[in-house]
Parts: sequence; structure tokens; C-alpha cells
Amino acid sequence: MNWIDKLERKYGRFAIKNLIKYLIIGNAFVFILSLFDGFAYIESWLTLEPSLVMKGQIWRLITFVFVPFVGSFWVIFALYIFYIFGEALERYWGSFRFNLYYFIGVLAAIVAAFLGDFWGGKVTSEFLYMSIFLAFAYLNPNYKILLFFIIPVKIKYLAWFDVIFTVLSIIFRPETRIVALLSFTSFIVFFGKEVFDEYLSPNIRKLDRKRRRRKFQVIASSVKTPEIIYTCCVCGRTSKEHPELKFAYCFKCGSDYEYCQEHLKNHEHIIRH
Repeated sequence: MNWIDKLERKYGRFAIKNLIKYLIIGNAFVFILSLFDGFAYIESWLTLEPSLVMKGQIWRLITFVFVPFVGSFWVIFALYIFYIFGEALERYWGSFRFNLYYFIGVLAAIVAAFLGDFWGGKVTSEFLYMSIFLAFAYLNPNYKILLFFIIPVKIKYLAWFDVIFTVLSIIFRPETRIVALLSFTSFIVFFGKEVFDEYLSPNIRKLDRKRRRRKFQVIASSVKTPEIIYTCCVCGRTSKEHPELKFAYCFKCGSDYEYCQEHLKNHEHIIRH
């Protein structure tokens, strides 16, 4: 039993069932409110800004998860997709594990926000939903979705795009660098060992075998094989001076006496005592 099983047995009753439904409803509600003039800046009241949290706006530690990370028409598509992903993960894991996966990401986002506060960055739910997408893609790599509602694409390819986007965010978006880096926390906690054992460890062992093989080849090539020189007991010619000749032992004389091909059958046998 791993540590997640132990936590589930102890605290499973506190899990929020249908968590993804409440998150999607919250995001949709905030998006709809932002369309009205009186609430145009509602998102700025909800994002996670550590400097404002330290001034008493504690609600930002929770409300930032309800800030939509896309705008306009695409928010409908995004929320629908992540509802499917989140619901599937909760059915597969159970409510507690899905809660744990999501809230590990929330905690990582809060930590990232405070670590990166010196450049005044803001934290939204963008990378939290990407971590859900990554988990779904890992568990269902061949699941197909319609890209732009037309093109069927296996989700594992979009997952690689997700990873590349996150890496580029780490490199080129200073305001989200730390939160993007820590957005992998949930995935690493849940799948890190499995990914290492299945993909990285075999490659490391294979690389190690290649390294040892190259090392052996270098050592073997540096070892000089002693040259064996045969000498005919009759004429004294050697295999070094006359490589065209063949040399052999006489079965009557024994292995202590060698003869060239001309004298192998034409010599006086040496009697051994």
C-alpha cells in the first residue's frame, strides 16, 4: 500500500465529489460576469497576487482557480474539454485521488506565485488545467478529439504540444516561469516513478551498456595478441619468414615438434620415452 492509499483510507471521506463540475461552473460564471460592464475587471479581483494576499485579500488563494485562462468563444470549448478530462479521471481514480492530484497542483501554483512575486507575476488556472490534460493523455494516449471540431487527433500528440508549450513558457515567459515549472508537480507525484521505470530507466541502462561495451572495445584494442611462430624441426624455416608455408605437428612425435608442409610426412620420427 503506497502513501496515497493510506491518505485515502484516512481522509477519503473529505473528498469533494464532482470537483471538476464545480470548477467548470465557477469558471463559466466568472467569464459570463466579465462580459458585463460592471464586472469587466472581475478577473483582476480573483487572480493570485501574493502582494495583495499579504495585504489581507486571502480569498485570492482560492478564487484564482475560477479565473478562465482563455477568452472569447474558445472558453466554451476549453471548459467542455476539461470537464470531460476531469470527469474521466475522477471515474478512473475516484474522488479522493482526483482531488489530491488537483490540489497538489493548486499548492504548487501558490508556492510558485510567492516564489516569483519579485517580478509581479500573476497566477491563473492555466497550468492547473494543463496538468489535468497531461494526466488524461498519459492514461489514454490513443483517445481522439476533433481539433477545430474537424480534424481527429490522438491526444498523445497534443500532450507533447502541451509539454513543449510549458517548456517554452519557462524559457520565454518570465511572469509565469516558476508556475509553469511547478505545474508538473502533480504529474510527477502521480506518474514520476512509473515514467522513470518505463521510459527513462531502460534508456539509462541501455546507454550504460553501450558505454561499457565501448570501454571494453577500447581496452580490447589496446591489448596486443602475442605472435605465435612455428619452426620446422628439419629445415629450420619459420612461419614468420615463410608465411606461405603450412606448419603442423606429427601425431607420432608429439606436440613438442613442428614440421613444415614439406617435412610433415618426410622426417624421422622422434621416439618419446
